[in-house]
Amino acid sequence: MLKRGLIFVYGVICYAVFFVTYLYAIGFIGNLVVPKTLDSGPKGSFWQALAIDCLLLATFAIQHSVMARPWFKQAWTRIVPEPAERSTYVLFSSVALIGLFAFWQPLGGVIWNVEQPTVRTLIYYVFGLGFGIVLVSTFLINHFDLFGLRQVWIHLRGQKYTHLSFRTPLFYKYVRHPLYVGWLMAFWATPTMTAAHLLFAVMTTAYILMAIRWEERDLVMAHGNRYEKYRESVPMLVPRLTAASETERRPQVIA
Repeated sequence: MLKRGLIFVYGVICYAVFFVTYLYAIGFIGNLVVPKTLDSGPKGSFWQALAIDCLLLATFAIQHSVMARPWFKQAWTRIVPEPAERSTYVLFSSVALIGLFAFWQPLGGVIWNVEQPTVRTLIYYVFGLGFGIVLVSTFLINHFDLFGLRQVWIHLRGQKYTHLSFRTPLFYKYVRHPLYVGWLMAFWATPTMTAAHLLFAVMTTAYILMAIRWEERDLVMAHGNRYEKYRESVPMLVPRLTAASETERRPQVIA
């Protein structure tokens, strides 16, 4: 019982780290409130800053993708207790993001700058809507399972973990990856696009497109024909105008 309790506390701590990191990300990407953002800090050598930023983005992408793959999970759970595997993944992802926040280098230069107040406000609304879609989407696919709390809670109660059912609630009837749609909105919706912000947006967009391919391959392996039919009837990122009626189940989130 003590071990189960410690694993539960560990999961709660990992979730708390994630949640603070998520809130900081809003300010970091939007250049709002927080002490360090995409465009703050002293400007040094452009090429040195570019190399550092690319390395930070690559580090997060590699960690986030490799640790999410089934083959890695099978090996990793020989070291980390299986109920704590998801929480550990969440913790490592948060640490990678914190490192990116801390060591990110501004690049200088402005690609575009919208000065009209109303338009700037509308762009910020789109930015906020993106983060809102991300958060709502996590609850649609079970927020607490996605971030490891459900696993450690079930383990604390001495019960066996069961995978989520396969459904397509709300956003998932119109687009397969609303989480990524929200992230793309948040990354690109800015009234002032600097060189550093553009680098961040381009690199994260490229990563998202690659991650979708890997994630969907895992989903097909996990759910077979069910996910194949879902993929055929629902678009990847650009929402359809009408909901898909053929699919009755939601894909389990792999990453």
